[in-house]
Amino acid sequence: MNAPHSPVRPIQALPDQLISQIAAGEVVDRPCAVVKELLENALDAGATAITVRLEEGGVKRIAITDNGRGIPPEQLPLALARHATSKIASLSDLENVGTLGFRGEALASIASVAQVTITSRTADAPHASEISGSHDGKVTPSSGTLGTTVDVRDLYFNTPARRKFLKSEQTEFGHCAEVVRRIALSRPDVSFSLTHNGKTVDHWNTSEIDKRSAYILGNEFANARLSLDESAGPLRVHGFIGLPTASKARADAQYFYVNGRFVRDKLLTHAVRAAYQDVLHGDRYPCYVLGLELDPALVDVNVHPSKVEVRFRDSRAVHQFVFHAVSRALAQTSGSAPAPQPASTGTLPWLREQRQSSFGAQLSPALGVSQTMADYGALFSGDAPQRQMPAGTASAVAVALEFREPPPEEFPMGFALAQLHGIYILAQNANGLVLVDMHAAHERILYEQLKNALDADAMQVQPLLIPVTFHADPVEVGTVEENMEALQALGFDISALSPTTLAVRAIPALLKNADAQTLARDVVRDVREFGGSRVLVERRNEMLGTLACHTAVRANRALTIPEMNALLRQMEATERADQCNHGRPTWVQLALSDLDKLFLRGQ
Repeated sequence: MNAPHSPVRPIQALPDQLISQIAAGEVVDRPCAVVKELLENALDAGATAITVRLEEGGVKRIAITDNGRGIPPEQLPLALARHATSKIASLSDLENVGTLGFRGEALASIASVAQVTITSRTADAPHASEISGSHDGKVTPSSGTLGTTVDVRDLYFNTPARRKFLKSEQTEFGHCAEVVRRIALSRPDVSFSLTHNGKTVDHWNTSEIDKRSAYILGNEFANARLSLDESAGPLRVHGFIGLPTASKARADAQYFYVNGRFVRDKLLTHAVRAAYQDVLHGDRYPCYVLGLELDPALVDVNVHPSKVEVRFRDSRAVHQFVFHAVSRALAQTSGSAPAPQPASTGTLPWLREQRQSSFGAQLSPALGVSQTMADYGALFSGDAPQRQMPAGTASAVAVALEFREPPPEEFPMGFALAQLHGIYILAQNANGLVLVDMHAAHERILYEQLKNALDADAMQVQPLLIPVTFHADPVEVGTVEENMEALQALGFDISALSPTTLAVRAIPALLKNADAQTLARDVVRDVREFGGSRVLVERRNEMLGTLACHTAVRANRALTIPEMNALLRQMEATERADQCNHGRPTWVQLALSDLDKLFLRGQ
């Protein structure tokens, strides 16, 4: 289609008002953007208590009050001027940004599309001062306590075309409320209050991050989360990640912060998602509240006007750090089981033997997981009185209904009592009854054994008899040339034949039957975007998962008591034993109190 002809105009400087309105189009696209900018300013001013008042979803009014340091009267006009800020003064400051806001455009942009009034008072001022309109407005005395109130009314009153793009009042309020929640999660040491049309919607007192996150994300997350705090060199990641059982159908409970700033970064999202790949269904999303801390010089926060995207100087190091930290936390998800024992260091021939072995052999004492009958007998020992049984009751029944001492704490999965319908193992531990899906549990055990054995071997490379060539764009060619060592470490030999052609000469031996061109393209794309690739691991794990599924004990297979107990001991020693590699739970705990409720005991 031909573009419409535009009138020929001379080059001229734009008026300040239009410049600010153009900037507002980038920074203030809807009411929630105003809320975000003003909240960040309040936190940068050292506020410990913030109140957010909204009317009609923020379109009619947004008023944010804080108890921060305040703005001196003589600086109030500059607060509404373009490119005026107290947060940076040099290029060095810009490259080491330690504040949430820093552009010096937000208030000026907001004032260009709304009626803005700023009331502020510093600690040494006898009274508050006020300015309205723009930086040309007059500063007048006012009443007010220490801190600042920014009152924004009639958003987009002078740009009606933009106002037409806004959604309903409730939709716009929902976006504003989400912004408040995001920022409240990052600063539990600050109290927040949110009102809409005169009604209080949320209020959070100062607290710790565990309480603040539980309040905002709900009890389901609070009751199924793992704490995380790891450091490596200049990097630290901390917070909470949800167990797979707390996953959601939408990615609306994922909060990641970089140096206290909420971000939507595809590299960090990919790293967390990859860590969950072994324990979560593909159509489910994990919940988490995580903070990444690093030297501000190692991350560029100035790549997007709304500052929700960042760029890391060493993206691969950040990706791998976050991935491994989350993976290690998830690896401990074995209920109350002890820390996983060191993995066996088998070889690839061992994998073939393992696949061909019988279930009984896999649970044999040779693997070091079955316990002696003396340990099992400890469950039924003790000097506690036995319940009286009617005369003539069979001895087997009498033994089954004895009062039993709790099992030793070193066996958190307890000891097997029976097998139900050839599918479930019933076991007793100190807390009550344990129900185990024996196929799912055994599948996870075999899957982890296969991975550990494979990881113990060096990456095996399969040279291709005839190199596979394919057309590539300049970005793909450049990625290969810049990341040759990383690709070789992944088992690939890829090189450029011409500025538009790549040749694949070798791929990982484990994936020798895969389509070399498709695999190479996927890996190159991952290396370009994330500094590393999970494609190989994902495809390898898919294959191992299929192998484990077919090798694991099937339903309706009768197991002996020693075999069932051997399976329980293996679960205690296996990482991620709470879920099979399809994301299904492998066992559940029914506490004695749960059983008492079923039978109305004590009521």
